[in-house]
Amino acid sequence: MQEAIEKASTLIEALEWIRKFRDKITVIKLGGSVMGDETALRHVLIDIVFMETVGMRPVLVHGGGDLISQAMREAGIEPQFVQGRRYTDEATLKIVEEVLAYQTNERLAAEIEKLGGRAMNLNFRTTNVLTGEKIQLEGDEGPIDLGQVGQVTRVDRQVIENLCYAGTVPVIPSMCLDQEGQILNVNADTAAMAVAQSLGAEKLVFLSDINGVRSDKDDPDSLLYTLTADRARELIDSGVIDAGMIPKVQACLETLDQGVGKVHIIDGRIRHSLLLEVYTTEGIGTQLIQESESKANEP
Repeated sequence: MQEAIEKASTLIEALEWIRKFRDKITVIKLGGSVMGDETALRHVLIDIVFMETVGMRPVLVHGGGDLISQAMREAGIEPQFVQGRRYTDEATLKIVEEVLAYQTNERLAAEIEKLGGRAMNLNFRTTNVLTGEKIQLEGDEGPIDLGQVGQVTRVDRQVIENLCYAGTVPVIPSMCLDQEGQILNVNADTAAMAVAQSLGAEKLVFLSDINGVRSDKDDPDSLLYTLTADRARELIDSGVIDAGMIPKVQACLETLDQGVGKVHIIDGRIRHSLLLEVYTTEGIGTQLIQESESKANEP
């Protein structure tokens, strides 16, 4: 009986947040490390179906890092990264397109449908919703050429919103087309950021293979549950936030600056991590906000 009462209490706790987020858009960025774990992926997709069922409007943006790297090695190409972004020559681009835009994108939409939800894969064979331009990074000795790597400059908001409010989950790969129709590889974090900004999302949630931002990157127990924008910048400058976490946190900060309510970084390998972060008071990861507040006050 006590176990049943505790389950009921959990549902009552979730009710407040279900009401609060009804018809609100949440952009979810799914990383390749989570997609490589079949059990974790299944629970994430179940969470997304739950969110849509109770009236939230989830949008899924995905990368495919580990899967792409595996396919590259099988093709005899060693992956290279520059400042957290994959160097993408023509051979790499073909692999990225096949693995990310087609195999992974179509599979995720199909899996959501199998779990009882409705989903639409938005890729170059169906409907492209991301337009962009090629980018270069600045290095100590001048511009760094990343190959066919781009950034999103335009999001087809109408297509995505129409799907959301029709009860369908848009599934978007982190690739775009430039004005000439050239395919570009896009960092999945920054792609999710662009989508969240364009939609004016209530939340942007990064599903990763770590539990959030830590004061000691090697200590999972040093998790920072709430992090203000100013404090995050201090941690980047001091080197506490480094390597691949830098573009992720920078994407969070830019997204907050553009009006998205909150940004969350959570460990997507934890069973039902999305539901625990969004529909419970305490949450399980790091939320980034503009100004100081208690995580217990609002999810």
